[in-house]
Amino acid sequence: MITISNVNKIYDNKFQALKEVNFEIQKGEIFALLGPNGAGKTTLIKLICGLTNATSGAVTVDGLDIVKNFRQTRKLIGLVPQELTTSPFETVWNTVSFSRGLFGKAPNPGYIEKILKQLSLWDKKDNKLMTLSGGMKRRVMIAKALSHEPRVLFLDEPTAGVDVELRKDMWQQVRELKETGVTIILTTHYIEEAEEMADRVGVISSGKIILIEEKNKLMKKMSKKEIKLVLGKPLSAIPSSLSNYDLKLTDNSLIYSYGDANNTHGVSDFFEQLKKENIEYTDIKTHESSLEEIFVELVNK
Repeated sequence: MITISNVNKIYDNKFQALKEVNFEIQKGEIFALLGPNGAGKTTLIKLICGLTNATSGAVTVDGLDIVKNFRQTRKLIGLVPQELTTSPFETVWNTVSFSRGLFGKAPNPGYIEKILKQLSLWDKKDNKLMTLSGGMKRRVMIAKALSHEPRVLFLDEPTAGVDVELRKDMWQQVRELKETGVTIILTTHYIEEAEEMADRVGVISSGKIILIEEKNKLMKKMSKKEIKLVLGKPLSAIPSSLSNYDLKLTDNSLIYSYGDANNTHGVSDFFEQLKKENIEYTDIKTHESSLEEIFVELVNK
């Protein structure tokens, strides 16, 4: 659906925000673009949406060049920006309807009603925007972005400042949009959002794409697991029979790290060895790396 080829962005002050960016986004997928502040996420989104120009390189949306076919590609895209750019004195109904008209679409009250109901905004349709909570305003921004029936939806920090219950409600709405065939690109600082929803993950740092991978494959490839045993009796040293295991000994705990990359010995074998060594433990705790931990490791590297 989107192809980004050799894209660079250098601002007038010589700052290079994007460096040789190359990747594709497939039709109907949820793609999470992750990166620290200043990594280039918003610049890349603005560039694809035609709100800023690349210094070099090319971008196509559904096979159309975004510069040569600006009007056609812009009609294909809906954008929910980070900033809540709404007029406080407009009603919900009027601002969403107006957004549809900006793209040259004929009035369609039935469609506007449908998306307002999907976003739980129908009972607020006649409310002025200044009377809404921050979470409700964020929903209005999504409704505005969907008003012209786009095939691509960019969500730039869509749940910033939104409470946990509302955030999970919005996750469900995003999944429902995907089911209708909409391609969704998500940037977020809530990594659990990407872990919950994304089909693929891209990580950008200092303007460079450092990784693109299917989420499940990435989790399997880079996830680390730990078993922490709270010892019944302290150990002075790790027995030599356990030297082949990735172990760390603390004052009252023995921590066994394993995963796809280094799990050459099974967990059951490990417990058999503990039994042979008469190592007693009073509690077992397990931990598996989250996408957030993997992301932090990637960016730090």
